Amino acid sequence: MTIQLPHGPYEPRTIPLDLKPSGAPLASRTVFSAAHVVADPYADVAPGDPAAVDWDATLAFRRHLWSHGLGVAEAMDTAQRGMGLDWAGAAELIRRSAAEAKAVGGRIACGVGTDQLTGPATLPEVRAAYEEQLALVEESGAQPILMASRALAAAADGPEDYLEAYAHLLRQATEPVVLHWLGPMFDPALDGYWGSTDLDAATDTFLKVIAEHPDKIDGIKVSLLDAEREVGVRRRLPGGVRCYTGDDFNYPELIAGDDRGFSHALLGIFDPLGPLAAHAVRILDTGDVQGFRDLLDPTVELSRHLFRAPTRFYKTGVVFLAWLAGHQDHFTMVGGLQSARSLPHLATAYELADRLGLFPDPGLAESRMRALLAVHGGGR
Repeated sequence: MTIQLPHGPYEPRTIPLDLKPSGAPLASRTVFSAAHVVADPYADVAPGDPAAVDWDATLAFRRHLWSHGLGVAEAMDTAQRGMGLDWAGAAELIRRSAAEAKAVGGRIACGVGTDQLTGPATLPEVRAAYEEQLALVEESGAQPILMASRALAAAADGPEDYLEAYAHLLRQATEPVVLHWLGPMFDPALDGYWGSTDLDAATDTFLKVIAEHPDKIDGIKVSLLDAEREVGVRRRLPGGVRCYTGDDFNYPELIAGDDRGFSHALLGIFDPLGPLAAHAVRILDTGDVQGFRDLLDPTVELSRHLFRAPTRFYKTGVVFLAWLAGHQDHFTMVGGLQSARSLPHLATAYELADRLGLFPDPGLAESRMRALLAVHGGGR
């Protein structure tokens, strides 16, 4: 039956892709999905209040990702870190998810930042905040991901401050970490990270940190939405340091790679695409690059739609698709972020995801889309 979307009528599909879980680890690439949090829809909270999280639904979604053989990147940007989820909430999320990972044998890496700092901070205060979070993540048994810090961006006077801060922190790490460069399209407060708004100069500083501490760095995550720059950085990495693509615009080609290397993955888009992404990488494991591209290339239109500017609001589309897919019973987000995208934007996301066969129960997704349209005063 046709559904009337804001941009016109659409005939939903009735048969989803057959993407049964397979907990076997992926072989040719290491793949993390940055996972969203599920809000408690009945919590009486106001904007600015601490997040009220539905822990059962949040952990169930992580078990869903692990069941397909994916790793979980926890307490990252996709979990609304700094956009509704404060450090206290992130710390609880890390503890609970790391314990769940241990219980089910899932792979997990967790974000280390400085978001317990609520105002202007000195460089020693930034280092201390990083150290506090690093200690918690390591105590939980998860792999640390050193995230870009708003506080460091505000306190640093130039590249030397970044080099000193990261050298100090890496000396504290007991195991190799993932180093994360998040671009200003995801967080405007990170403009000029690594001490320069000139990306070539910033890249040189970033690579200098890696070159001086290769034994403490498992890999890097580059989230600049610039495939050419990522490939350039990837080719300059020391041996043994991986590149985890964070490019939600160009991930199929970066993961497939070329004759000089490839990227692993740590992606927010692999929250809604998890089962399909895992299936595609298993095809890549057999050496079938074209088969991998045939599956994953058609998903880029959806990803580019979800991550279009203002890119930082992509989380709204991610949670919306989780609701349509039946992973949660509501479309409520911490911080009220469900209001950050328009009805036409969400309707297009529904159509693109449905065309891909992403919804395990297309009928449920259709009925929920109709309900959302009715709440907005339309839909037939």
